[in-house]
Amino acid sequence: MGHHTFDSSRADKLEQADRRYQFLSAEELLWALEPAATDTIVDLGSGTGFYTDVVAPHAGDVYAVDLQEEMHDYYRDKGIPENVDLVTTGVGDLPFEADAVDAAFSTMTYHEFASDDSLDEIRRVLTPGGRLVILDWAGTGSGEHGPPVDERYTADDAATALREHGFTIEHEAVRPETFLLVATLE
Repeated sequence: MGHHTFDSSRADKLEQADRRYQFLSAEELLWALEPAATDTIVDLGSGTGFYTDVVAPHAGDVYAVDLQEEMHDYYRDKGIPENVDLVTTGVGDLPFEADAVDAAFSTMTYHEFASDDSLDEIRRVLTPGGRLVILDWAGTGSGEHGPPVDERYTADDAATALREHGFTIEHEAVRPETFLLVATLE
């Protein structure tokens, strides 16, 4: 299950605000993340930077992490905010010091990196009390949008995995096609 990676040749699709915001609005992401002007925040699976751009004006340093250099190329061509740095790596191998990140978020990418190694790595880089926001395609969804249903996780499965890695679930919402989890590191 999982590990579906979005086809970078379809990157333009990730910039369709009307489609993206029907699953997660800018306001909802900012509410869940609670960024502060001095926070260091990591976008896990940043793609074209669509949601990175939402968070950047509200944070200190922002790192756009993506496995595909082609996504970073697209983001460079689009224009990167001054406080955003691009990092090409997988979530299981983050190049940050321990306890160096105030918050992290993943929009529609949890199914791509969900593993014990990745969750251990997120835990390692987050500060105590740090926030993790995950919005992803729900395993209970119809599959009309996003990856095939058999490559998705349920909110319960994701919440259980987070708890097993030392997170407390602060908020959980299950929608027709997606789920939203807001967690803090214990």
